[in-house]
Amino acid sequence: MTKEQKIAGFDPSQPGLSDASIFGLPFTAEESEIIIVPAPWEVTVSYGAGASEGPDAIMEASFQVDLHHQEFPELWKLGIYLDQNSQTEEWADKSRKYKNLAQPIIEALEGGENIEDDTTLKANLDEINAICHEFKNEVKARIQYWMEQGKKVVLLGGDHSTPLGYYEALASKYDNFGLLHLDAHMDLRVAYEGFTYSHASIMYNALKLPQITKIVQVGIRDFCQQEVEVAEAEGSRVKIYTDRDLKAETFEGITWKQQCDAIIAQLPQKVCISFDIDGMYPWYCPNTGTPVPGGFSFEQAAYLFSRLAESGKEIIGFDLVEVAPGEEGDDWDGNVGARMLFHMCGVLAKNNGMQTGNVIKF
Repeated sequence: MTKEQKIAGFDPSQPGLSDASIFGLPFTAEESEIIIVPAPWEVTVSYGAGASEGPDAIMEASFQVDLHHQEFPELWKLGIYLDQNSQTEEWADKSRKYKNLAQPIIEALEGGENIEDDTTLKANLDEINAICHEFKNEVKARIQYWMEQGKKVVLLGGDHSTPLGYYEALASKYDNFGLLHLDAHMDLRVAYEGFTYSHASIMYNALKLPQITKIVQVGIRDFCQQEVEVAEAEGSRVKIYTDRDLKAETFEGITWKQQCDAIIAQLPQKVCISFDIDGMYPWYCPNTGTPVPGGFSFEQAAYLFSRLAESGKEIIGFDLVEVAPGEEGDDWDGNVGARMLFHMCGVLAKNNGMQTGNVIKF
């Protein structure tokens, strides 16, 4: 059966096919324009856990997403495919193994111990850094594989350490691009708790890539002195919009539209979006690992992305990370994550000239 035949025979008004890929779509990877690479990884988490289960939670919740999106009603016809394979399962297994190995190190550091004085903990730390480096390279290779097939490729975490290999893959294709980083945290810590590839160090590590010429951070409301020093040392390469400052402007009459335009103006021509779900108000993501009071709404994030898509900038990819499901039967985080993922796929597709349909107006 051809893709055209599948489109003709598929009813988007019915629940998605349970035996199909993400959003219940009937297309193969080869038939899909957008490939989502899941990264079920959270080795270095030091507070709340569960981000490694995010891809599965989003996958399960995606079958309940209505495909007739108001802004992108024909998006589903392009094909969106979740790249689950044996390597994904290996990543999940290694994440569980090395997360357990990391916990005694984290506890020792929090207790004021010097890891260098404990040969076992030091050896375990070195092993964890090595396996995280290996994971990063495997993610990069998988992303590059799909890019070489002409696909638009996005990454679904996992904790916020997971996109580094993705950024390296993009850097192998684009020599100048920026990151639009939505988050409660700066993630500019240097090897947080000794882990080179910590979730709290993703933007510090991203800055090591010369191809990333600008990072624009939005919604920041929790940071340490070291992160401020890193940002200041980078000068204009890092632009920060704290939640406090954005809210103050709003209270004084500046609209979200005006703020979005100012944010977008700071970005270079090519942009990758990095969205840590904890950037939103905590009631959207109550089970995420490091929730912080404050933030922005689902609608504000979606509007910013749509505004970016129409700005003339080129969106080259995105990652969505730190979605963590609650206890069994609590699928709210996955539900929010699935719907944001679908919107972001629409933004990526429309920005890249794909046919997503006309906006539905009532």
